[in-house]
Amino acid sequence: MTHVIVVGAGQAGASLVSKLRNAGFIGDITLIGAEKVPPYQRPPLSKAYLLGEMSEERLYLRPAEFYIDQNISLRLDTRVTGIDRAAKAITLSDGEVLNYDELALTTGAHPRTLPAAIGGVLDGVFAVRDLADADAMAPAFTAGKRVLIIGGGYIGLEAAAVASKLGLEVTLVEMGDRILQRVAAPETSNYFRDLHTAHGVKIREGVGLGRLLGDTHVTGALLSDGTEIAIDFAVVGVGISPATILAETAGIDIGNGITTDSHGRTSDPHIWAAGDCASCLYQGGTIRIESVGNAIDQAEAVAVNIAGGDTPYMPKPWFWSDQYDCKLQIAGLNIGYTHVYIRKGDAPGVQSNWYYKGDALLAVDAMNDPRNYMIGKRLIEAGRRPTPAQITDPATDMKALLKP
Repeated sequence: MTHVIVVGAGQAGASLVSKLRNAGFIGDITLIGAEKVPPYQRPPLSKAYLLGEMSEERLYLRPAEFYIDQNISLRLDTRVTGIDRAAKAITLSDGEVLNYDELALTTGAHPRTLPAAIGGVLDGVFAVRDLADADAMAPAFTAGKRVLIIGGGYIGLEAAAVASKLGLEVTLVEMGDRILQRVAAPETSNYFRDLHTAHGVKIREGVGLGRLLGDTHVTGALLSDGTEIAIDFAVVGVGISPATILAETAGIDIGNGITTDSHGRTSDPHIWAAGDCASCLYQGGTIRIESVGNAIDQAEAVAVNIAGGDTPYMPKPWFWSDQYDCKLQIAGLNIGYTHVYIRKGDAPGVQSNWYYKGDALLAVDAMNDPRNYMIGKRLIEAGRRPTPAQITDPATDMKALLKP
């Protein structure tokens, strides 16, 4: 009987094992996770969970009984230390060896941290990646406390929004010229800068962190412009790195993440990869997509192929972020865009930014505008090319753009 082992019990791992059973796979399945809790949603950690609006149990993707009912062996609080490709076996941290017929790596990613030399290991310096991180920092989110957010990407901005809503004094520094510089157009950066400023967040762009101050617990920060500020704690949101060490040590090809083919196979035909740790083929090149949507879709495609299918994975990128009362929804990838066109909604704060490369529509950032998000997503997936004049004209019937 075939044994499939999945290493990494996050969104991708949970989606993969569930889809395996749904696809009719009747062999043995083992899902291995390093954390002590069942697979859970990560996006709410920096939002609803940190705000106290969602309990731990509501984070779980499936109740524990699901894995029992589906005859899936869920091994929690367990780390994999090595892969023996010749023997088709993995070694666990306690020395146990498990044999596999097919192995899937859904190891996710690690948050980038600050070097110890600039105070990165001081008490009161937090990252936001897993449940333990959120639990560790939650007591610090108390009204009146002073927090420094390091990094103006989506994780940093979400943490800033939570802190502001809870009554903290928030300063955010972004060493780039603007917040969201690596992922969004200036038009989107402007929208969220205005939103955060209106909620009292102090945003310092073009200013990096020199070092954090304090003996054992962080008490302040020296910024790159020479400014020194007093703080009670800091949240680091400077991106993530794919967790590839296990694959790399086993001699599997690594590029931007674990390299996979169109079906999710790695350079070893019996080892697969999906989620934040894996790259995939996209528009003639390779890309690694850090999103819940990709983790689910890529993992499910891999599951189908492990179960005997022949389904190439075709990424349809989509993302979201919740900040205050604003829901940002993103469709497509804006890589290589040349122009951005803004469509204003009928109500304050409703806006969508449309990315073009020449006359080709690449992506849409929709703020409190779910209707145009869905329309944009469908237009992109269909390869339609609405003109910028149509997009920006308030009189345009956007839904009509979907008609043949």
